[in-house]
Amino acid sequence: METTRIHIFDTTLRDGEQVPGCKLNTEQKIEIALALEKLGVDIIEAGFPISSPGDFQSVEAICKAVKSPAVCGLSRAVEKDIEVAAQALKYAARPRIHTGIGTSDSHIRYKFNSTREEILERAVKAVKLAKSFVEDVEFYAEDAGRTDNEFLARVIEAVLKAGATVLNIPDTTGYCLPEEYGAKIRYLHENVPGIHKAILATHCHNDLGLATANSIAGVQNGARQIECTINGIGERAGNCSLEEVVMILRQHPYLNKDTGINTQLLYATSQLVSDRMGVVVQPNKAIVGANAFAHSSGIHQDGVIKERETYEIINPLDVGVDHSKIVLTARSGRAAIAYRAKHLGVNLSKDELDHVYQRFLEVADRKKEVEDNDLLEIVESIEIKNPSAV
Repeated sequence: METTRIHIFDTTLRDGEQVPGCKLNTEQKIEIALALEKLGVDIIEAGFPISSPGDFQSVEAICKAVKSPAVCGLSRAVEKDIEVAAQALKYAARPRIHTGIGTSDSHIRYKFNSTREEILERAVKAVKLAKSFVEDVEFYAEDAGRTDNEFLARVIEAVLKAGATVLNIPDTTGYCLPEEYGAKIRYLHENVPGIHKAILATHCHNDLGLATANSIAGVQNGARQIECTINGIGERAGNCSLEEVVMILRQHPYLNKDTGINTQLLYATSQLVSDRMGVVVQPNKAIVGANAFAHSSGIHQDGVIKERETYEIINPLDVGVDHSKIVLTARSGRAAIAYRAKHLGVNLSKDELDHVYQRFLEVADRKKEVEDNDLLEIVESIEIKNPSAV
């Protein structure tokens, strides 16, 4: 079966920056954009140009700085928004205007005080205007996750005819279950004439912790673009995590989906974004968290020391992490102590290991983690017959 190329649309600099306290200056945005280009993303959503003069300037500067990815500017289905976005993108080698409007009954009634027919007309008008400026026009049906599928299909068919090249189906509130979201993508594939002429995109939020699962369900049912952010940063509980979906697709080759991401740069890019945005990556974060390749249970440590794949489905080197980490705690066993001691230049016999282990447990019960210097002190406090310094 032929492998399907999945486009990675990174919105760290737009949706990711909407997190309170994560404001970046233009220089920082360019730095991150260049890192994303090196990482291999297909599209960089650089910002929302009409939102502020600073955002306009940043989008324009990013267009000048990057060459390989398409650069995208967000707009509402508002004439002025689209005109300003087009102006900000004028230096882009591959410009894309991302315009759209809410399509759920909730948005139509409470946000717009409008009707379905009026929303449909506004959507078509916005796409036609954007198309007059750039060839590549992406349409987003905001709150598609809670939009009636039949009406959503009508909107998508209309904007497709108006010239949209990418059709974004956001689960804006993170409401959908994976099978529900996947079925929505499948419904569009089966009920929108000419859908094969455009790319269906996922844009999933993490309010219920399902952003990654929903994005994967989307590509399993025909989506060919995933919208995501580094570290899953974004509005409220965040967005789909780039590093997670990329590694899921890589680790499950039977899905026959591939991305152009250089995975060995994932950790470094994660650290860059964390540092510049001032948002610490949670230790248990998949792929790039400090504990993603750390082992403290004696049973797990013994298995990893004997064969890494016993408890690790990803080689840490594949995502830019130097090595697995054996963390010494009161749950650690003799195998882990011998392993760490050997790395410190001390080869312990069985009897010596037994003595060190008993002393280690006393220290471990007092401390959360036994560090290398603690272990060396334990070794030095016991008569070791055959230490071998490195």
